[in-house]
Amino acid sequence: MIRLLTNADHEVCMALVQQQPAENLFIIGDIEAFGYDQPFQKIWGQFEKDTLVAVLLKYDSNYIPYAQGPFDVDGFASIFNSDEKAKELSGLKHLIDQLEPKINKTFTSKKELFYAKCTVLQPLYPTADLTNVERLTLDAIEENIALIHSIPEFAGSPSTVESKLRAEENKTGRTYIMREGDVMVSTASTTAENSMSAMIVGVATREGYKKKGYASKCMQKICGELLDEGKSLCLFYDNPAAGAIYKRLGFEDIGIWNMIRY
Repeated sequence: MIRLLTNADHEVCMALVQQQPAENLFIIGDIEAFGYDQPFQKIWGQFEKDTLVAVLLKYDSNYIPYAQGPFDVDGFASIFNSDEKAKELSGLKHLIDQLEPKINKTFTSKKELFYAKCTVLQPLYPTADLTNVERLTLDAIEENIALIHSIPEFAGSPSTVESKLRAEENKTGRTYIMREGDVMVSTASTTAENSMSAMIVGVATREGYKKKGYASKCMQKICGELLDEGKSLCLFYDNPAAGAIYKRLGFEDIGIWNMIRY
């Protein structure tokens, strides 16, 4: 049986998704932030003999499924198909692969990314080498966004001064930076932070300052802080060279994350 979840289902819902906090970063974060009774967010649950076995999160036009075992593929697909505003289906590859053939909309793009998580940091540098890694202050956010947008591979980044400020204020994201002289040269951030996990994003170094270990130091600092807070870390990557750096810090591949836009 599939039905909408309410606040009364919170404990059983969390008991399911918190078993894999990195994999369920978005589901946990959205439920903690917005709950079960918002016009833009809904959570359906599939029950078998009163046990919750799968969930489907709708946030705006994006849907994310999660199940540890078999789930009602037809039932979840029917929910997506019946929503005229449904535009994106994303999640772990083995779940999306089951749903995709059942979707009766025409896709416009598909993307597969490596999904990695870290629960134990493998430091690359002694703590003394991280003294120049600073927490981004509010008055430097505009400078940070300018750095991100100056780097070719981040040209299409959705980051704005407003979104970064909101993340800092709501404690759903933080940023660390390094400077060489007065120039901000490297940065690493989190997004979708919740009580159990966080995603690393925006790891970038200014052109002309690469291969000096700056990004790795920012990563080590931010990851160490989050792990000390008891949070699991995760990130997406599609560049094997970047993946090699993350793995040196202790990240391990946990699967493929699929995103399909319709």
